[in-house]
Amino acid sequence: RVLKDLKHGINPSSIAPGSCLSSWDFSVDPCDHIFSDKFTCGLRCDLVVSGSYRVTEITLDPVGYSGSLSCTTWHLPYLQTLDISDNSFSGSIPDSLSNLKNLRRLGLSKNAFTGEIPVSLASLTHLKELYLDSNYLIGPLPSSFSSLLRLQRLEVQENSLSGEFPDLGPLKDLNYVDASYNQISGLVPATLPTSLIELSIRKNNLQGNLPENVGDLEFLQVMDLSHNQLSGPILSVLFDHPSLQQLTLSYNNFTFLQVPGTIGSTSKLIALDLSNNDLQGILPGFFGLMPKLSALSLEHNMFTGMIPTQYALKAAIPAAHTSPFNRLLLGGNYLFGPIPGPLMGLKPGSANVSLADNCLYRCPDEFFFCRGGDQKSLVDCKSFRPRIP
Repeated sequence: RVLKDLKHGINPSSIAPGSCLSSWDFSVDPCDHIFSDKFTCGLRCDLVVSGSYRVTEITLDPVGYSGSLSCTTWHLPYLQTLDISDNSFSGSIPDSLSNLKNLRRLGLSKNAFTGEIPVSLASLTHLKELYLDSNYLIGPLPSSFSSLLRLQRLEVQENSLSGEFPDLGPLKDLNYVDASYNQISGLVPATLPTSLIELSIRKNNLQGNLPENVGDLEFLQVMDLSHNQLSGPILSVLFDHPSLQQLTLSYNNFTFLQVPGTIGSTSKLIALDLSNNDLQGILPGFFGLMPKLSALSLEHNMFTGMIPTQYALKAAIPAAHTSPFNRLLLGGNYLFGPIPGPLMGLKPGSANVSLADNCLYRCPDEFFFCRGGDQKSLVDCKSFRPRIP
């Protein structure tokens, strides 16, 4: 009955010949005729109870099915996977999906669903993967999701979600969260699961400082909080974190850096983007001592001082067992003084280096790293007074 309702709720004109749904013929039992000329795809049946086969998976092909899920009452007690991603389903996400008590994976990505995320989804306590990204969902990310104790992956990016980010601290298996491109506000939550490996909340409305306990996320490898309104210091713990490899905090309002006690020597960072903030003070040398760092962007801040020799050496003559700078973007600051000698020998194409729009009076276009923008005027450079944080 559920499968009939599902097909009935789909616009017939969107069921293309040769698609999975075109083969669904309810004159026979679907679990008795998988891979015949009826029910050729889109379903999986397994032997689950009393010698009988039951539907355990519905995965529709991404051919542009349109319609609604709301005319289906979801009673499939053995269903473990429901994935209708990359289609054109619309309307609200029905509360009755909460009947799928054995569901492990729910994939509704890249459709046209509207309305709020049903709070009732929190009753899917076996759920490991939840994909609601790239829809038109509004309202908050339900705080009740803190009861999805088996959840490992949560993707809600590219919607219009608002409100504060919920407390997901109890989710001890959660390792991937992407809530980017929404309208989420408030602070970066201080109670994130310590199991997190990747966290992305870019392009939202987050404010305030980074939580001091971000160092407790001992398995974190990727963090992207760019394009928000975060402020205060960039914490030193991020620079000597035991596992963090990629950190993107660009397009915020951060004002200063905390220097790590290890001076970066234990850092695992490979890529670091702190561009387009309000960072100021002498350009710190410790980034040039990070052994694995190969991409550094500090563009469009208010750093002053001379270019550290450590940067030049890492770009041109890296030490043994360290990664060279393949990308070193320092444009749009107030750097002055001579260009370090090792940089002068860099050949175009050897690395992406930019020193444009600084106060380096001897940075002619004949050097590829000086191109892309004139140096600031003498008046601008002399009148620059960094704010005291």
